[in-house]
Amino acid sequence: MRRLFGTDGVRGVANIFPMTTEIAMQIGRAIAFLVKDQVHGHRIVIGKDTRLSGYMIENALAAGICSMGVNVLLVGPMPTPGIAFITTSMRADAGVVISASHNPFQDNGIKIFSSNGFKLPDSMELEIEDLIFSQKMAALRPVAEEVGKAARIDDAKGRYIVFLKNTFPKQYTLEDFHIVVDCANGATYGVAPHVFEELGAKVTKLGVEPDGKNINDHCGALHPRMVADKVRELGANLGVALDGDGDRLIVVDEKGNIVDGDQVMAICASELIMTRKLRKKTLVATVMSNMGLEVAMNKMNGHLQRTQVGDRYVVEEMRKNGYNFGGEQSGHLIFLDHNTSGDGILAALQLLAVMIKRRKPLSELTHIMEPFPQVLQNVRTSQKIDLKKVSGLDQQIAALEKKLGKNGRILVRPSGTEPLIRIMVEGQDTKTISVMAEEIAETIRHSDQ
Repeated sequence: MRRLFGTDGVRGVANIFPMTTEIAMQIGRAIAFLVKDQVHGHRIVIGKDTRLSGYMIENALAAGICSMGVNVLLVGPMPTPGIAFITTSMRADAGVVISASHNPFQDNGIKIFSSNGFKLPDSMELEIEDLIFSQKMAALRPVAEEVGKAARIDDAKGRYIVFLKNTFPKQYTLEDFHIVVDCANGATYGVAPHVFEELGAKVTKLGVEPDGKNINDHCGALHPRMVADKVRELGANLGVALDGDGDRLIVVDEKGNIVDGDQVMAICASELIMTRKLRKKTLVATVMSNMGLEVAMNKMNGHLQRTQVGDRYVVEEMRKNGYNFGGEQSGHLIFLDHNTSGDGILAALQLLAVMIKRRKPLSELTHIMEPFPQVLQNVRTSQKIDLKKVSGLDQQIAALEKKLGKNGRILVRPSGTEPLIRIMVEGQDTKTISVMAEEIAETIRHSDQ
């Protein structure tokens, strides 16, 4: 039974279990304990987004790591994929990101990367939990010169900007593009605008004034309507909406239409297939991706491989079977030939490269995929609910799936990061699937009373 970790690290309301300074310090100690078996110098990178609570958690983590005799490299506000890059670039033993991603500012979280830049597997997260709750580390306290120290990497953002620019084809420029970039008042505010500007684009910046409390607040990938309105107002070529920690992307075409991760994956997968760079002609996505993406891949003589929800499960499937491209409908896009994590800025650059090569605006490229009508509904619950114990739910879903037949799907799952039950119904008729989603939601609400 997991006590701390969810689908994407540890997450919760800051200063309330499990996101307390006490637990953060213990997580720091546990990570340090695990990496000290490695042979080279012991260093752990810590980065964060712009949340007010990031300061206290950063200090607690650093204290825990140093107390185990391991050194800390602090980079300050940095996108999650930037920490993955810096961790491998600096040959560090691990990387830690303090962020609750798309959650509101009062939440925070801790994500951990191993020395190879990939998120920890379930087994290692459980090992960290065991170290914390079993008190196995209690007697291990280095003293004197064996205690670790902390140092800041002042040029981390610059290093990451150079890395991102190098993923963009050198023969291309963005001089003909006007791009609206929304950084969600999050970790990308000091990176994303510079990347696009240095490649030649005219950039209109939104969400670049973080105050510790406005991250994801009616802006960024969760609220792309603001970018869409600005694109239409200014006649821009593209809108780029990033989330709080910069690992996902939603784009807006030149007409102000919102384009989700599934559509971006279809476009980029088609280019990779044409250039024979999509390994095994396979795109990896989750069960949440639209059936239209599967149809599009089949038309390209490609294959869609599905995983459970969570970008790290997409990455695990890619690594296990030698695939190099995958992602989520929500905008986590993983180009393993470039980086080990979902990266919103990098994904935008790959999409722009396709637009330039094909000399087409985004609105034309999206025709490659025709999405099936899909309804997403969240039911907030007062406590965690075991869906298997919700009376009549399984039978209700089975009956509705029978009505949908082969041209629809139903997925009901608990959120791994919030007290929510997520409902997805897909089919050929929007009205029908909307009614079905509400029927399921009502069953869940009734069980929570």
